[in-house]
Amino acid sequence: MPAPSTAVGQTSAAPAAAPAPGAPRGRRRAPVLPPAGGADPEQPGAAGGAGAAEQGGDVVRWAVFCCVLVPVVLVAYGTSLGGAAGTALGLVSVTTACRVLLRRSERGLRAETARPRRRN
Repeated sequence: MPAPSTAVGQTSAAPAAAPAPGAPRGRRRAPVLPPAGGADPEQPGAAGGAGAAEQGGDVVRWAVFCCVLVPVVLVAYGTSLGGAAGTALGLVSVTTACRVLLRRSERGLRAETARPRRRN
């Protein structure tokens, strides 16, 4: 069997057709994580939001790290201390607001999984 040609412009695959206007676009889905600690996801109250709480905590920890790192880098690259302090203040306020919203949504998720839903 002869080796395939490697000439420029020759491909074995047909060119992809452009999607029609108004056609729905494909979406990537986030990978599904296995339940933490072997909890059964079908049982309400069995570590209902524990995985989400851990992920939320990781996000907050990284945000706090960035709140410290960004002003240090700005000062290292010659930005004034006042400018770096203003940036740090802005980052801290945004991080705090996001943390509050994240905790509120986690509480709502825990409350929603703790009580069974009634169907009409």
